[in-house]
Amino acid sequence: MSALFTRNRLIGLGLAALVALVDQAVKWYVIGPLKLRQVLHIDLLPFFDLTYTENRGVSLGMFEASSMETRWLLVLVTALIAGVVLVWMMRERLLGEIAGLALILGGALGNIHDRFELGYVIDYADFHIGTFRPFLIFNIADAAITIGVVIILARSLLVRDKGDTATGESPRGESHNA
Repeated sequence: MSALFTRNRLIGLGLAALVALVDQAVKWYVIGPLKLRQVLHIDLLPFFDLTYTENRGVSLGMFEASSMETRWLLVLVTALIAGVVLVWMMRERLLGEIAGLALILGGALGNIHDRFELGYVIDYADFHIGTFRPFLIFNIADAAITIGVVIILARSLLVRDKGDTATGESPRGESHNA
């Protein structure tokens, strides 16, 4: 069992938990003390505001949960995806891959919590350049998922499996010695 919980995997689990907790703490702050749900919009910087939005769909608002059945279906599907990401993360050995997957997992858990408790995901981060908005309104969980996907894609395209020369194993645990 100790081979399953390596140092890198424990770091990954901790990072996922940290992302989920920070996401929930910031959501609590914007709807609690800042009362963003009531005021709907707070100007902060010339390029960044807080704008309250309830996202009842998934990416880009697609597959909107318009009934209790679709709400719980989205909870189930996103929980299954988070489970797949967790299994994938626990099979990896290199911290780069584990960190990317942990960001995805933590973000997914933060948004799953919202959908489970509220029926929608709270979004508030509104980045803009004048009236141009290159992104939809998002939250920390969404940002973590996006950064995690970019890390996984970048590593898969740019980093070669060099293996562990000390043990003769590749990062996936395959032996180079015949």
